[in-house]
Amino acid sequence: MKTKIKICGLRRKEDIVYVNAARPDYCGFILNVPQSRRNMDPEGLKGLLEELDPGIVPVGVFVNEDTNTILRIVRESGLKMIQLHGQEGEEMVRTIRETAGVPVIKAVSVKSREDVERAAGFPADYLLFDCGTGGTGRSFDWSCLEEAKQPYFLAGGIGIHNMKEAVERFYPFAVDLSSSVETDGVKDEKKIADAVHMLRSLT
Repeated sequence: MKTKIKICGLRRKEDIVYVNAARPDYCGFILNVPQSRRNMDPEGLKGLLEELDPGIVPVGVFVNEDTNTILRIVRESGLKMIQLHGQEGEEMVRTIRETAGVPVIKAVSVKSREDVERAAGFPADYLLFDCGTGGTGRSFDWSCLEEAKQPYFLAGGIGIHNMKEAVERFYPFAVDLSSSVETDGVKDEKKIADAVHMLRSLT
């Protein structure tokens, strides 16, 4: 299966224009996470999704949000996938997956092989392996991925400089990019286009 690509941290109309032109497989919106500079108010999400190319899957990224709020935002906005990027437990992941009617990604902060092994217990459709809280541009020891037992998104410092190694060595379900496709803290049209083009050329 060809590795897919997700561009995360969209929040402006311009960002939608950029991804519509580049056509990644997924794009992520960080919702109700005020500590993130990529945070956006869910109230503005529906308008952005109405402009999004229907061939791109919109992912709502939540951090320790309560279940009912997540379900309401998904229902009202038209999100097609949920990413849980906090300390959500197995029961919460299971409940959201069974109730929301869309696939669920569970993010896991990786410091060792044991973190990857333990993640196999999450009842999510996909895992996402990252370094810390995400969006930092920092990577982790990818050799830990040898312990992965289910499809995963690979995040944490992924960019044009190391995408080839990531895809050809570990065959992730998808690579997840954010800071590497930004300039001065905002999404960069050329960097997004170049990243998607490189990924397509590899697979």
